Amino acid sequence: MRKISMMIAVVLAFSLILVACGKGNGGNNTPPSTSPSSTPSDTNSTPPAEDDITQKKVSISIYYPTPDRVEDRALEDDKIKRFNEVFPNVEIIKSDWQYNPNEIGIKMGANEAPTLFNTYASEGKFLAEKGWAADITDLFNAYEYKDQMNPLLQDLFTLNGKVFGIAQRGYPTGVTVNKKMLDDKNVPIPAFDWTWDDMLNAAKAVAEPSAGISGIAPMGKENASGWNWTNFLFTAGGEILDVKDGKVTAAFNSEAGLKALEYYNKLKWEANAIPEDWALDWVNAVGAFAQGRTAMVIAGPDGPVDQALNQGGMSPDDILVYPIPAYQKGGKHYGVLGGDFLVINPNASKDEQAIAFYYATFDYFSDKGLESLERNIQERQAQNKFYAPAVFQYFKPDAEYGAKVTALFNKYDNVYQYGEETLRLIDGKAESPYNTQDYYAAMTNVVQEVFSKKGVDMKAELDNTAKFVQEKFYDAIQP
Repeated sequence: MRKISMMIAVVLAFSLILVACGKGNGGNNTPPSTSPSSTPSDTNSTPPAEDDITQKKVSISIYYPTPDRVEDRALEDDKIKRFNEVFPNVEIIKSDWQYNPNEIGIKMGANEAPTLFNTYASEGKFLAEKGWAADITDLFNAYEYKDQMNPLLQDLFTLNGKVFGIAQRGYPTGVTVNKKMLDDKNVPIPAFDWTWDDMLNAAKAVAEPSAGISGIAPMGKENASGWNWTNFLFTAGGEILDVKDGKVTAAFNSEAGLKALEYYNKLKWEANAIPEDWALDWVNAVGAFAQGRTAMVIAGPDGPVDQALNQGGMSPDDILVYPIPAYQKGGKHYGVLGGDFLVINPNASKDEQAIAFYYATFDYFSDKGLESLERNIQERQAQNKFYAPAVFQYFKPDAEYGAKVTALFNKYDNVYQYGEETLRLIDGKAESPYNTQDYYAAMTNVVQEVFSKKGVDMKAELDNTAKFVQEKFYDAIQP
C-alpha cells in the first residue's frame, strides 16, 4: 500500500502537468553516451567518436497519442521537432500501437514493439519478469535529475533496485460528477467527504432510466470493470492479496470484498442507477459522462474532465472531482493509484535505448518544455478549449520546478483546477505487483454476473474467482 494523503497538501501548491514538461537546460546539453559512466551533464569529457551517439544515425519508434487526442499530438509533434533540431542524426518514427497486456508478448516475439512505449502503473513487475522492459538502471542513475523524480510514481517501476520504466504522470482514481445534472434534478450536491450511501442516494435520485440517463456508469467491460470495483474493495478495508511466509494468497474474497460486491448489486438492482447497457469500457463510460448520459464516472480525473470540457462542451463550473467515497463516515477515500509510464524495448540496441531514454526525458525539468506547454494552452484558449492536468506529475511535489508549473497554470483561466478539499481527502493505494490485469479480468466476470442476474450468490462468486486466480496465477509466484 502506498499512502499519499500526507503529500496532498504539497501537491495542492503544484497543479499538475502532462508529460510535456522537462529538462532545465531546454534539452540542449550532451546526451548520454552508450557508456553508463558518462552523465548527461558531463560536458568536460568527450566520448570517443565510435561511442558518441550524436555522431551516429539512429532510428527509434515512439509511443504516439491516439487520433482523438489532438492537443496531445500537437505537444508530441512540437517535442519531436525540437528534439531533431538538437539531434538531427535521430529519426523519430511515430507508432500507433497502444499498450495492451494481451498483445505485448506477440509484439515482442515478432520484434514489432516500439523502441519507447507507454504502459500502466500495474505493469512494471510483469514486464520486467517477462523480459519485455529494458533494465535502464545505468541510464537512470546517470540522469542528472533522478533525485528529483517523484518516488510515489517512479518507485512503481523500480524493482529489486533496478529501474525498468520512466514515470510520466499519475493519479489516484476518483469520481467525476456532472454538477449541472444534479442541480437540474434538485439533487443535493454531496459533501466531498462522502460515503457509499451518499453516492448511491445521489446516483439513484438523478437517474432517469426511461430517458437513458444513469446516475453512475461503473465500467462493466474488459479489465476496466475489475479495476473500477477494486476501489470499493479498498475503501471497505480489503486487499487484493496477502503475502506471508513466501506465499501469495488471494484475499479479495473477504468480508470487505463481499461488501463491495453487495454495493454494486445495490447500484444495479435497488437503485436502478447504472446504465441499462452497463457493458461499458473506459472509452464508452467516459464518453457517456462527456455526453451527459451519466452523472458520475469512476476514473483517473483528468480523462473525464478533459473529454467533458473539450468534447462535451461542459463548463468547468459544472464538473466536480470527488475522491472515491468512504465506506462509512470517517473512513478512507482510497482510489487505486495509477499512472502512465514509458518503457524502453529490451530488443533495441544500446544506442537506441540511450536515445530513447534521452527522448523520454528531453523535456523534463525544462523551460523549453514549459514554453511548449504554454503555447499549447494558448492554442486551446484561442479555440475555446481547456487543459486538464494530471493529478500527480513526474517530479517530486516539493520540487522547485513545481513553482514554475503552478505559475504557468495560474496565468490561464482555461486550465482546470482541482478543488482544495478533494486534494486534501483523496488517497491512493497501489495495485498488486502480481498478475494485476489477470485479477482485474477475473473480477470483471464477477461484476458482469452481478449486473446481469438478480439474486446471484455473491459470496460463492468471490470464492470461486479467488480459487481460480489462486490456482491459475498466485500458486506459481515466488516472492
